[in-house]
Amino acid sequence: MKRIEINKYIVADPQVCHGKPTFVGTRVMVWQVLEMLSAGESSKQIMEAFSSLTERHIKAALDYASSITREGYVVINPKIQVPA
Repeated sequence: MKRIEINKYIVADPQVCHGKPTFVGTRVMVWQVLEMLSAGESSKQIMEAFSSLTERHIKAALDYASSITREGYVVINPKIQVPA
């Protein structure tokens, strides 16, 4: 697998975090930010937790997640539990 630039802020590089999408120049994985947003954390809280991230990184993560579902490239994980 080669390094894939997903957008200006997100990359999938087999040399970083086993190829999971991360923010360029960091080891912060996109799923971590999305999970924090899902849990109700604010952008400010996320940026405090990961000082290298900005609002643009968070928006890029949301845009990426949106594009995955919009384009139909969804991998279903039956272990995911959605809160009631």
